[in-house]
Amino acid sequence: MTYDKPAAPYPAPNPPLRPDEERTWAIVGHLAPLVGVGFLAPLVIWLVFKGRGAYLENQSKESLNFQLTLLVAYVVVGIASLVTLGIAAILFLPLAVVQIVFAILAAVATSRYEWYRYPMNIRFIS
Repeated sequence: MTYDKPAAPYPAPNPPLRPDEERTWAIVGHLAPLVGVGFLAPLVIWLVFKGRGAYLENQSKESLNFQLTLLVAYVVVGIASLVTLGIAAILFLPLAVVQIVFAILAAVATSRYEWYRYPMNIRFIS
C-alpha cells in the first residue's frame, strides 16, 4: 500500500514592516524615479510589500500614480512636438522640473512620516 506525500503547507505570510522600514522604502519609492527607472521602482515596491504596511502601500501607490501621470504627460508633449515640428518640445523642461520638485517634496514629507499626496495626480491605482 502506497501513500501519497502530503501537500506542502502554505508558506507563512510575511510579517508587517517596522515603521522605519516602511518610511525608508517609501522614500526610495519617491526618489528612485529620479535616477531613470520611472514608474518601475514604485511598482516593484508596491507589489513586493503589498499588505505589509498601510503607509508604504499608500505612498508607493501615490508615487506610482504620479509617475504614470508624468508618463502620459511626456507622451502628450512628445506627440505635440512631432505635430508642431519641435516647438512644443520646450514643455519637456517644465515637466522635468515638476517631477524633480514634487519627488523631493514627497521624500521630505515621507521622511517625517507624513501621508503625502501629489497635487497633480491621476489615480490610476486606487
